[in-house]
Amino acid sequence: MKTVVVGMSGGVDSSVSAYLLKEAGYRVIGLFMKNWEDEQCPAAVDFQDVASVCRTLDIPYYAVNFVQEYRDRVFAKFLEESQKGRTPNPDILCNREIKFDLFFRKAKELGADYLATGHYARTENGALLKGIDPTKDQSYFLYALKEEILRQVLFPIGGLLKSEVRRLAREKRLVTHDKQDSTGICFVGERKFRQFLSTHLPFQAGNFCRLDGQVVGPHIGVAYYTIGQRKGLGLGGPGDAWFVVDKDPMRNIVFVEQGGLHPALFADGLIYSQSTWIQEVPSLSSYTCKIRYRQPDQPCQLVDDQTVTFPHPQRAITPGQSVVFYKGDQCLGGAVIESPFSSYYTLGKSLPTTLGTLSW
Repeated sequence: MKTVVVGMSGGVDSSVSAYLLKEAGYRVIGLFMKNWEDEQCPAAVDFQDVASVCRTLDIPYYAVNFVQEYRDRVFAKFLEESQKGRTPNPDILCNREIKFDLFFRKAKELGADYLATGHYARTENGALLKGIDPTKDQSYFLYALKEEILRQVLFPIGGLLKSEVRRLAREKRLVTHDKQDSTGICFVGERKFRQFLSTHLPFQAGNFCRLDGQVVGPHIGVAYYTIGQRKGLGLGGPGDAWFVVDKDPMRNIVFVEQGGLHPALFADGLIYSQSTWIQEVPSLSSYTCKIRYRQPDQPCQLVDDQTVTFPHPQRAITPGQSVVFYKGDQCLGGAVIESPFSSYYTLGKSLPTTLGTLSW
């Protein structure tokens, strides 16, 4: 009998994953991971729910504490990137550094043949595929996993709709059946993001400027704004709403323009770094990609291992976020966005040498 350690968060998705694996005949062990510790973190309540579900399913369960490792390998990187004026994605970092590294190794210590999680994704012969539910697919967050890891990972609910997962949880009377899904960044909790960040990064006042250099108001620090942001700028006056179109951390400037369709919000391509390919480096060809979670797949051209171009300009390409590549339902891998480039303006950034040779 194969042994599967299920990463259990105290939510309905991991609860149903454990149930499905036991029904499939595996020896199942529940393992709860604590990554954060403060008064806003519901870890104690979540672990109670894990214990309840495991008792209902009659499976053993354990807990592991990775609070320090999470601070060192995920949160410190998040702060470092934020201080540079970028917008990092801690969920992707957590999957790479904690869940499918430290946690994976802990599962192996418990005798696991496989690690399972409640992600909405699928695997097939070491390839990563989208989850069946298009509103819940989480392959975007898993692009940094390599084939050798994916061959030892199970995603039991990847072939189900969220509504089916809820139904199964109700039928089996799991305490998590109606538990609200967690949203946002785990360590922020229910707090407002600005309130949380201010306790770790001090305000550094500067100016909102238009692209022509006109000062239009004060800001509290480049770390507190992201490309495409409209709310929370504190800029009024006549005309359309203001949007963040770029940032210059060195000069402590946040660039803004009026109108959500302003050309400065759109780019013809992007430069990326830290690429990870799940199985093999794809050929220089046409694929689809996402530049943010839940974005519909966008056609793109992989020019080289640092440059992507788009036949249709993309809005609010954000440095620090990830671009993730697909061929149909298969996730090929992804990378960290360094900068957009556009025929409209570059704010002094150099265009890639390949730009002049591109054609649509």
